[in-house]
Amino acid sequence: MQTRLLRAVGWSSVAILGVLGVAVFLLILTLAKDAALPTRNKYGLVFDAGSTHTALYIYRWPADKENGTGIVSQVEACTAPGSGISSYANNPAEAGAILKPCLDKAMKIIPAEQQRDTPTYLGATAGMRLLREQNSTKAERVLAEVSKAIGEYPVDFRGAQILTGNEEGSFGWITINYLLETLVKYSFAEKWEHPQDTEVLGALDLGGASTQITFQPGVTTEDNSTSIFFRLYGSNYSLYTHSYLCYGQTQALKMLLAALHQGSPSPQQISHPCYPAGYRENVTMSDLYNSPCVRAPSTPSPAQVLTVIGTGDPAACSTAIQKLFNFTCGTNRTCGFNGVYQPPVRGQFFAFAGFYYTFHFLNLTSQQSFSSVNSKIQTFCNKSWLVETFSQEDKFLHTYCSVAIYILTLLLDGYKFNEHTWSNIHFSQQAANTDIGWTLGFMLNFTNMIPTEALEHVKGHQPSVWAGAVSFIVLAIVAGLVAAFLQCFWKTK
Repeated sequence: MQTRLLRAVGWSSVAILGVLGVAVFLLILTLAKDAALPTRNKYGLVFDAGSTHTALYIYRWPADKENGTGIVSQVEACTAPGSGISSYANNPAEAGAILKPCLDKAMKIIPAEQQRDTPTYLGATAGMRLLREQNSTKAERVLAEVSKAIGEYPVDFRGAQILTGNEEGSFGWITINYLLETLVKYSFAEKWEHPQDTEVLGALDLGGASTQITFQPGVTTEDNSTSIFFRLYGSNYSLYTHSYLCYGQTQALKMLLAALHQGSPSPQQISHPCYPAGYRENVTMSDLYNSPCVRAPSTPSPAQVLTVIGTGDPAACSTAIQKLFNFTCGTNRTCGFNGVYQPPVRGQFFAFAGFYYTFHFLNLTSQQSFSSVNSKIQTFCNKSWLVETFSQEDKFLHTYCSVAIYILTLLLDGYKFNEHTWSNIHFSQQAANTDIGWTLGFMLNFTNMIPTEALEHVKGHQPSVWAGAVSFIVLAIVAGLVAAFLQCFWKTK
């Protein structure tokens, strides 16, 4: 009787432990399944308030990070109606109103429960830098109105600010190198790694009111005002960067027209060698001299109308554009232009924004030799306006020759590229299906300041649960072996 009782207890113990073992095994499978679930995403919004227009970029990244920097990707881009916010200096409320259609679009993309935790920024660039120089009170009013408009939405608004030129240039550099995987890439080992023996790329940005050059010089930067330091994905980067205010294409063309006016024998007529022969337009003195980049005559008459007549002379155009720069450098000093220190350009560069748009129109964005590019620009600039085969609806059509020659002058004489290093410049609007600009770089740098979520709050990473489960399995196995031993012992009896 006692033997049968003990034998029954032994079998019951084995059965119970077996059931518990299966339960624990299913628990582990559930935990493993939860651990494989994708990490919860976070979102960020960045307004790029440029001199000619404003765009909103929507980004997202996983809640956990890699080496202190989130893996950020672009979800959507939205262009606000109207022109740049600096153009609303006399009607600042409108500067805020134009942002709302894009904010409405963002609210449809970001999950409602995450909107209040979505960091939102507005960065204004050279257009607002110029307005601040011209009238700081008006600039502050514009920033106040855009802040008010964004503040009406359920987002974590972190403020509207005017970026420095160096910030604009360096964030653009980060964007390019992130997208082209020279900072970090996903390896065959299924983790993010810093690429070995990979040269980072330089960035060339041409906006409406400023132009920026940023690259890793390979030498110690002699001027601290042109150097910037970043730590991204566990690596350090020391860069050369400089922004030239007033040398964006809109302001440069304005400076050119003013110089031609002031050198004209007729006070009411301007012969423009960069505009195609046969082209005519009227411009008022107030429109021509409404920028701090342009020096007005001593006795300007704002209402006076000036007639601009195109002459289609590319050689004269190049000469006139050269006069906008000062290419002389001090002794024993390398420089870009206007006396600004610049080490020799080094490595491959991506040229975007205004560099890309003009060259894309002229079919010059493919890798072509400098002589081929120069020849095609000369041919285009010699076209007559009256026999022009391009669309007359393009309001910028008459400016493409002047901008193209301006780009050549800026890159060759300003930034010191030459016929041999020209092939190192790649003209592009996007990389990895993402717009190239400063906003993504801003978000990548910004995520350094977002604390990583605590591990115990991330589903599937709970060490205490796993340790308890493993301990239980070990004890169950030991108990099962003991029960089996007793069963065999009593069976021999």
